[in-house]
Amino acid sequence: MHYLLMYDLVSDYLERRGAYREDHLKLAWAAAERGELQLAGALAEPTDTAVLLFEDDSPAAAEAFARADPYVLAGLVARWRVRQWMTVVGEGAANPVR
Repeated sequence: MHYLLMYDLVSDYLERRGAYREDHLKLAWAAAERGELQLAGALAEPTDTAVLLFEDDSPAAAEAFARADPYVLAGLVARWRVRQWMTVVGEGAANPVR
């Protein structure tokens, strides 16, 4: 199953992220190496949202990531949420429909 971890970023996120970026990226790459995190990044113009795509049997990995993320802990994320994404088209779709 796929899960989207969505971050609502604070207005000065770009100015403040530098001090936490290395640790955030370490956490993200570790999750990717475990096969949990598939893709991640911030939306551009405006940079007010980030989206992280997880693949797992439950939302637990995405939720644990958010709780441990230096960006969340430092207050760069105003709000986060995890939603199941019912993927139906594409090579990696969890629920392919033709």
